[in-house]
Amino acid sequence: MWRAENPRPGSPGKPGGERAQHPAALSGEEREQVLEILDSDRFADKSPAQVWAVLLDEGCYYCSARTMYRVLASRDEVRDRRAQAAHPPRVRPELVADGPDQVWTWDITKLKSEWRGLYFDLYVMIDIYSRKAIHWEVHATENGDLAREFIENAVKANGEARPEYVHADNGTSMTSKPVADLLSDLRITQSHSRPHVSNDNPYSEAQFKTLKYCPIFPGKFASLGGAREFCSLFFTYYNTRHRHSGIGLHTPQSVHDGTWREIQARRQQVLDAAYAARPDRFRRPPRAPELPRKTWINQPRPTIESQESTAVNVYVA
Repeated sequence: MWRAENPRPGSPGKPGGERAQHPAALSGEEREQVLEILDSDRFADKSPAQVWAVLLDEGCYYCSARTMYRVLASRDEVRDRRAQAAHPPRVRPELVADGPDQVWTWDITKLKSEWRGLYFDLYVMIDIYSRKAIHWEVHATENGDLAREFIENAVKANGEARPEYVHADNGTSMTSKPVADLLSDLRITQSHSRPHVSNDNPYSEAQFKTLKYCPIFPGKFASLGGAREFCSLFFTYYNTRHRHSGIGLHTPQSVHDGTWREIQARRQQVLDAAYAARPDRFRRPPRAPELPRKTWINQPRPTIESQESTAVNVYVA
């Protein structure tokens, strides 16, 4: 209590709280020399203690390891001093299709074999508008060269029409140079999912779930030929007989080739006849399920211009 009320007076001629420099302290030139050594390309990725040890082994001594830390702290450099690679944020993919052969998406999934640790790789290309599996292949491995060949075969299997975009995730095969070179030669824009974002490739993921939850999916395959045989049966069924809820309960093949319009008209005729025969069984005239006008990978966010246009239209109305 007495000391708090009667503090010891400071030394004459020195501001309160300022410490006198130790006679053995490094000079300004020596501090700059130590900083230059610590920040050099040779030692930028090493701790001061490691730098001190290396220099000591070479017969050099500038100061203690603790002093090196103090010198770095004076410049706020007690951190990783290496030049860090700056990775700009990945752009959110926004792809829209209002018809077939505009946006394709592809992915690779693993098929278990009966042998422990052995898997087969199933490559599948899908049109996001029609949901048609354009092409599929099963291989014993996954690499960029096989991926390039797979995409080439998918384009050939589709005839003359080529997509504007091909979307995939960030797997090594998807981002490989052979794939990038092929798509550039074909003048197809390459698109990729964002890292650690699970819903940037929803169509491929949903199709793989449909495959693996199929009642006759064997779970494991005895051979590569057996896996290919099953996939041949499945994708024939999927494209030509599976009524997909996302495309008005039409088959992917009918949406892709445009025959869904005739099927839609026949469906509506049946519903109209049923309504005419017993209108009391309906609350309103029934309508056959419609196809979506557009499908997308990440619905585009409205721009400022579109928001202003909408606001003006609402106001005028």
